[in-house]
Amino acid sequence: MLDSFCYIFLLFIIYSFIGYILEITNCSIRDKKLVLNRGFFLGPYLPIYGISCLLMGSFIIRYKDDFFTVFVMSAFVCTTVEYITSYVLEKIFKARWWDYSDRKFNLEGRVCLGNAFLFGIGGVFFTYVLNPFVITVVGKLPILALRIVSIVLMVIFIADVIITIRTLYQVKVSTIKFKRRDVTAELTKLIREELTKKRDIKTNFFVRHMLNAFPWINISDYNNPLSKLKRYSIKSKKKK
Repeated sequence: MLDSFCYIFLLFIIYSFIGYILEITNCSIRDKKLVLNRGFFLGPYLPIYGISCLLMGSFIIRYKDDFFTVFVMSAFVCTTVEYITSYVLEKIFKARWWDYSDRKFNLEGRVCLGNAFLFGIGGVFFTYVLNPFVITVVGKLPILALRIVSIVLMVIFIADVIITIRTLYQVKVSTIKFKRRDVTAELTKLIREELTKKRDIKTNFFVRHMLNAFPWINISDYNNPLSKLKRYSIKSKKKK
């Protein structure tokens, strides 16, 4: 039981890391500069890729004899995971972490046909090339090594999740309800006070990391703390 869990978790982390590499590569090519800060969490991994790969490895791999089925199901699975992730994040944090509204054939700006096509191609590569290779490598690990590596990575990942959620919670607690929308001065003062508090150094660093990771983040709630930090960040850059 423990070994199976460690095995699955290690695959999850590996695919999450590979997804992170793909994201920074894609963003670097698109922005024509090196982009390293990608991801909701602090570590170099994107769980959305890890979850998608585990699902594909569990359900789609059985259809590997049918290339077209693998392509279609990969596109469907990954697009569904992306949609659900976007929906859940927006409901929890009142923020749209990515938005495809400017792309053709999108669904509520959460997913789009272009990405679904790329997911399909990625799923084909995963099924016939990547997954067999990763499983072979991980399968050669001694049981003790598998347990140690998985547990260490698990502790790091859980700590990352706790720190991220705690950070967002602390910022949310400090939210002030303003009666007017044009409250730039008040917000600037509020954020400056937050940034100068020693006890909030870690919190501010983590929040800035998330804002840097998602520079196009769409905040649906004007009074949301992330919205305030984003507006402050933009204003600070303009003053430099």
